[in-house]
Amino acid sequence: MKRLFAAICLGALTLGGISPSLAQAPDQKITKTWAMAEFGEPLHREDMPHWPYANPDAPKGGSVVLGAYGGYDSLNTYILRGQAPAGIGLISDGLMTGSGDELSSAYGLIAASAEYPEDKSWVIFNLRPEARWQDGQPITADDFKFAFDTIKEHGRPFLQSFYEDVTGVEVLDPQRLKFSFKTRNSMKPLLTVASSSPLPRHWWTAEGRDITKTTLEPILGSGAYRIKAVDPGRSITYERVADYWAADLQVNKGLNNIDQIRYDYYLDDTVLIEAFMSGRVDFRQENRAQRWNQSYDIPAVKDGSMIKRAVPDQTPRGTQGYIFNLRRPQFQDVRVREAINLLYDFEAIQRTLLFGEYRQVKSWFPNSEFGASGPPDQAELAILEKYKDKVRPEVMTKAYEPPLTDGSGNIRSNLREALRLFKEAGWELRNNRLVNSAGEQMRMEMLLVSPSLVRVTEPFVQNAKRAGIDASIRVVDTSQYQVRIDDFDYDLLSVALNFFPPPGAEQRSYFGSAAAGLRGSANLAGIKDPVADGLIEELIAAKDLDTLATTNRALDRVLSWGWYQIPQWYNDETWLVYWNKFGHPETQAKYTIGFPTTWWVDTGKQASARKPG
Repeated sequence: MKRLFAAICLGALTLGGISPSLAQAPDQKITKTWAMAEFGEPLHREDMPHWPYANPDAPKGGSVVLGAYGGYDSLNTYILRGQAPAGIGLISDGLMTGSGDELSSAYGLIAASAEYPEDKSWVIFNLRPEARWQDGQPITADDFKFAFDTIKEHGRPFLQSFYEDVTGVEVLDPQRLKFSFKTRNSMKPLLTVASSSPLPRHWWTAEGRDITKTTLEPILGSGAYRIKAVDPGRSITYERVADYWAADLQVNKGLNNIDQIRYDYYLDDTVLIEAFMSGRVDFRQENRAQRWNQSYDIPAVKDGSMIKRAVPDQTPRGTQGYIFNLRRPQFQDVRVREAINLLYDFEAIQRTLLFGEYRQVKSWFPNSEFGASGPPDQAELAILEKYKDKVRPEVMTKAYEPPLTDGSGNIRSNLREALRLFKEAGWELRNNRLVNSAGEQMRMEMLLVSPSLVRVTEPFVQNAKRAGIDASIRVVDTSQYQVRIDDFDYDLLSVALNFFPPPGAEQRSYFGSAAAGLRGSANLAGIKDPVADGLIEELIAAKDLDTLATTNRALDRVLSWGWYQIPQWYNDETWLVYWNKFGHPETQAKYTIGFPTTWWVDTGKQASARKPG
């Protein structure tokens, strides 16, 4: 599947089964290839006719309406300000594109090939001369340099983190672009820049447009879809580009089949579900166990006009949890964070609200080989040995496990242990108030963006109140939520982090000390730990996947035993519910369901789908 800009950290060797062309440079051979993989070789050869999970005979046409929660106020995705709309990635292509069967691969798209030396100190991308913007203008190397310069000068800090190893970008000619790197002998920076998308300099510099500002003017794109209609607060509509220059490339055959994709926005999750049930929304990924178990026992599912389907999900995950903001003084003591963890009763929530459908998060990298499990093995201990005097003893000896309960809702023993830890940290229960030596009560506000999260957060808040904490819930709209995240204006934040396997330089933005004070960074907890910093640099420098995974598991242990979050849950299935108007390939990609890219509208089915009059 196509992975969009900053959606993957890639890395690679040469194309499997095909001898790379070699040219002499000073003391180095040059590899020229159409595909790269960070470790080992790419899965697919250049002579593949199409992806195995794409149907090249899929019919084109039809339309789909999808539901989105909240709103958007900008189409400029590069800068920190503004909330971008759902689906905006549909309008952009990258130098190379990823495969849905691999976690770290890149195949030529705008770039026909890439060249790099043995020490991987630079990479040159050879752009296809036929590559075109949606206004017919050629896509040039200068458009990629414009995008890079925009990110470095004005980009979101998290985007900037992907390019920290880039020391320079050169336009060698209109179809040749060179990136140079500070690192050596690592494919990761090469494949990171391979996912870069261009920005049309000619469009942005015309008519007084300002790349540093938010905008609702439809952006000129390079991808298979263009923005057709913008209705802020209500919807955004994309239409398939009929003369898309790359439609017949093997990486695109059988993809981008639907003529029109519209996202309708809803401020209330319940109203969004009602819109789906009435046929005004065509497809959704269900994310609530209650609805999955109770809301779809309806005639439409029984008669086949609506499809309910669970698909195994092998995708590595980022954590989901309540993240502490260590910039708040009450959370800076690790004993306080551990004590608050003891007040979270996952087992009771699983039993009473989640229908037993989920697995508890026990790692910052669940559902993947990059997350720790069990006690540290010898390879992990070898990495951690140099830090043993700087980490908690548990990191070196124990398996991390979140606090357990019996699921009855009675957390008396956990509450006693929490109060003991609070007391050690200088907080004591007096007159049912947890106070410090100055008599100030501990306060804890849970910041949420969706009202649907209130019901699963309320039991935790009640337990916190039993411990004497002034605990509360605040729900804000998506725009306020984004601003408060960027400003680090929260006590605890309920969040699911994105994960770009295999992990790389973006870990600096998630967990690095330098990012803790940088407005808009992904270091939501405000972690400043030199051990974490050291491990991040080690995993970035790893020369093979085993070393990288082992180092990341060591990092996971340090983070977990820092009690920077209260782990929630994840699902190892994807729950799909959709009106029976679609076709999809029989073969599914390993790491994605492929919607809407590989699916198509089946006109025969569409006639029988229940749609409003």
